[in-house]
Amino acid sequence: MQKVDHPQDIFRLNTQELISIDGIGPVVANAIQKFNNWDEVDKLLSQTEVCGASIISFRDNNYPALLKEIFDPPILLWVKGDPAILDLPGVAVIGTRRATSYGIRKAKEFTADLTAQHLTVVSGLAYGVDAIAHRTTIENGGKTVAVLGSGIDTIYPGKHKDLAKDIWESGGAVISEFPPGTKPDAGNFPVRNRIVSGLTLGTLVIESGLEGGSMITARSALDQNREVFAIPHSLDNENGRGCNAIIKRGWGKLVQHIDDILDELTVTRVREDQEPRIQKRNWEMAELDEVSGTICRVLHESTYPIHIDDLSEKLEMPTFRLLPKLLELEMMDCVRQIAGKKFELS
Repeated sequence: MQKVDHPQDIFRLNTQELISIDGIGPVVANAIQKFNNWDEVDKLLSQTEVCGASIISFRDNNYPALLKEIFDPPILLWVKGDPAILDLPGVAVIGTRRATSYGIRKAKEFTADLTAQHLTVVSGLAYGVDAIAHRTTIENGGKTVAVLGSGIDTIYPGKHKDLAKDIWESGGAVISEFPPGTKPDAGNFPVRNRIVSGLTLGTLVIESGLEGGSMITARSALDQNREVFAIPHSLDNENGRGCNAIIKRGWGKLVQHIDDILDELTVTRVREDQEPRIQKRNWEMAELDEVSGTICRVLHESTYPIHIDDLSEKLEMPTFRLLPKLLELEMMDCVRQIAGKKFELS
């Protein structure tokens, strides 16, 4: 630290000496001089030790370099897991808590592809897309970081305690800027989102409505001069209108393939002949005849579920011949039907 050899010495400096330190203004200097609540400090340190976490300060050498670059980086980070993971190149994968089957499929596909490229996946441990991104990363042997909107000792939502444990036990990390004991108040999450984007080279929005945390995170990424990517959605999908708006407004890049992301990032690609994808999709592993294989490829190339009539037109096949094939593929867990006579890959 500037001006002092040891952190405790900062409390011996006068106002002018404190203000001369980068990041300390008159208000903070006054608060430092008046501080005398050492019992609370001891309590926080004890809580940190009890829950098995560590603390990284902004001045520490292992503070994440990318996070230091943002306008308002957290002064302290509580970390449970491997702190070194925070400095590895990564991408934030975020989206709605109420993911559609299409959103779930895309979250799994792109997370697996990012993991295959040795990119850390960062998200917020919420229901829906966040949890899918964390879990898929672990299943594919990758590293993931969960950023909390509560204290490090309060995993939220509570149903994700096992997922959080799996994250740090698999070599990832769960982190928070909020002191132990902090409850998951609604106002914490928009603040938390700047860390999700700030830790990463870019943010991928899988599925999002026009309002909500994902859009806040996307705007944070823009403010931080980071890349933003969005998956296109059908106009009928209200949960995808945020993604479409990101693309329409020019906030981010339309993404249909992992290469659309890698083209914008300064990372070394892993070629398929170096490291094949760990997890193949059901239809790729199944023994399909030519017609069934063509159906699956058409569904795979589409950015949204296809109506039976549109699928019939694309394949130049009458519906009475197409339906038995689709039923056969459903029984093989390669294809599923959703509302409105639409079909998509499982």
